Amino acid sequence: MRVLRAGDHKRMPWKNGKGETVEIAVFPPGASINDFDWRISMATVAEDGPFSIFPGIDRTLAILDGNGMVLGVAGSTPVLLTTASDPLAFPADIPVAARLEDGAITDLNVMTRRDGLAHTLIRIDVDVSKTVPLPPSTCLFFCHRGALSFRRDGGTGALAAGDALLIEDAAETVLEIDGEAKCYLASITTG
Repeated sequence: MRVLRAGDHKRMPWKNGKGETVEIAVFPPGASINDFDWRISMATVAEDGPFSIFPGIDRTLAILDGNGMVLGVAGSTPVLLTTASDPLAFPADIPVAARLEDGAITDLNVMTRRDGLAHTLIRIDVDVSKTVPLPPSTCLFFCHRGALSFRRDGGTGALAAGDALLIEDAAETVLEIDGEAKCYLASITTG
């Protein structure tokens, strides 16, 4: 269990050069945008345009801030994503076009290499206290807004906005949380 502080997240240019990504966590450590097994990041989208193509990668996207973005995923009806929407999963190796609804947005991205890995991303709102079941996988608990304290198997700590808790190879257990926060839980499994 390791806390990843917001101030330590790595900033890097988008693969297509049209923006900047804030990398929260990547595996293997130090992997580039071309050779990661999994990657969790945030990005600010300030203009309409195509998404970068990542061959062999599956992606899930959630809107953290802003008025929303319409995603046109090749072969599907365009979908409006907002801060209230469930995260949207789609292949990262097909054409995807983004159109901003009304101004820039910030999104959260989870990407895994399709050959051997899978992932889920869920939003979790914490109001006072909550017990979050953790699947037997690698989990990243991201605190988007607010602040919280956590307990798991005798370990404790606190997260502020932008911080994350990385739990590698978690056995099936629970994360106990106290505070008031808007959070996301990404789970990465082999399979």
